[in-house]
Amino acid sequence: MSKAFDVVVIGGGPGGYIAAIRAAQLGFNTACIDEAVNDKGAPALGGTCTNVGCIPSKALLQSSENFEQAGHHFADHGIGLTNLSIDVAKMLARKSAVVKQNNDGILYLFKKNKVTFFHGRGAFVKADAAGHEIAVTGAKLETLTAKHVIVATGSIPRALPGADFDEATILSNDGALRIPAVPKTLGVIGSGVIGLEMGSVWRRLGADVTVLEALPVFLGAVDEQIAKEAHKAFTKQGLKINLGVKISAVTSDKSGVNVAYTDAAGKAQTLACEKLIVSIGRVPNTNGLNADAVGLKLDERGFIAVDADCKTSLQNVWAVGDVVLGPMLAHKAEEEGVAVAEHIAGQHGHVDFNTVPWVIYTAPEIAWVGQNEQQLKAAGRAYNAGSFPFMANGRARALGDTTGMVKMLADAKTDEILGVHIVGPMASELIAEAVVAMSFRASAEDLARICHAHPSLSEATKEAALAVDKRTLNF
Repeated sequence: MSKAFDVVVIGGGPGGYIAAIRAAQLGFNTACIDEAVNDKGAPALGGTCTNVGCIPSKALLQSSENFEQAGHHFADHGIGLTNLSIDVAKMLARKSAVVKQNNDGILYLFKKNKVTFFHGRGAFVKADAAGHEIAVTGAKLETLTAKHVIVATGSIPRALPGADFDEATILSNDGALRIPAVPKTLGVIGSGVIGLEMGSVWRRLGADVTVLEALPVFLGAVDEQIAKEAHKAFTKQGLKINLGVKISAVTSDKSGVNVAYTDAAGKAQTLACEKLIVSIGRVPNTNGLNADAVGLKLDERGFIAVDADCKTSLQNVWAVGDVVLGPMLAHKAEEEGVAVAEHIAGQHGHVDFNTVPWVIYTAPEIAWVGQNEQQLKAAGRAYNAGSFPFMANGRARALGDTTGMVKMLADAKTDEILGVHIVGPMASELIAEAVVAMSFRASAEDLARICHAHPSLSEATKEAALAVDKRTLNF
């Protein structure tokens, strides 16, 4: 006998669990289906983000940053250490504990909001205007019916042709988070978010890290000035970043991995490493949904086709997050999940993709929102730019971290903020002010006139706004 719900969400990642909670808050009888398990076989809600992405990577970044600070910077503060060591097993155990806290937190939120959770894989059985039927394959087979279905099944790592993930020597983001001992040599294919963050973790702990990137430029989506500053910082730290390479073959055995490639100059090279992280993007996870059988339309790249409101080709079926086009960001998925739940309730859910922030949690951190200089120039839009270096910021000096800058771009006529780009300490936190300002279509002058606490890193944002009008006060 089937169990009837108003809304069924397939997928318990950021888009899915947030959509389920918001739907329940709006009065709908809501269920969420998710199949993920932890290393003990228990349900592990939270999707890629919580289990093998955002949360565990930040835990390892924090641990490795602490190790780096202790080994290279504590002495500047008069703190002496001897016999510094890293217990990788304990570090990984802490990471797992942080993940479990988040898993358990979502289960608690489901109980609090009266969301019914089904542990297993969800797939369409039939889909029609009278109601959609979903099969849940788990410990036992369940059948659910719902007027509305929200698909939030996320994405999976893209493998390099001829180099399938074995998670022992050739690693996806999952394996990169579970390396049991610091490798002497580590290769990374792809200099995006995952590649740089995981490369940074293991470089700080002692690995010799080489990054191979196919693009001829570093961080092509980032403002060029910011990307150059970041590249300089990472190179100084010891990351070996090779741009414009073409991978020809990857072979592995018990001793490690060999990557044959052609460098930017056209010369044949070979990288030998103990472990290889492949981070060349992600693809939508639609396997097992039974999409073809019910006529759920996918585009040519495998994403679920949706309109501007996340409606699919099927009536009352919606899709959010990594499984649809747009930036593969947890917070973008969350915003779409809320918007869809509110659309179902007859409200006006909305996501402004122009003010979705991006963050790379390296050291220095990189964060941005809006357009960069390359995009404005390509569009032929007149703009003014202002920047302020952290080396002139009192709080950054006190922290001992003066790398980078805040850069602001504003319309030449209206002064409306068009983009804010940051490389430096706590960029992930500083970018929120820019997102708020742009959401209310603030001008650079608006931010320049707002009082910021002293001493604080946020003063660099104020000074960058002043710099748009060429009147910085501290540089």
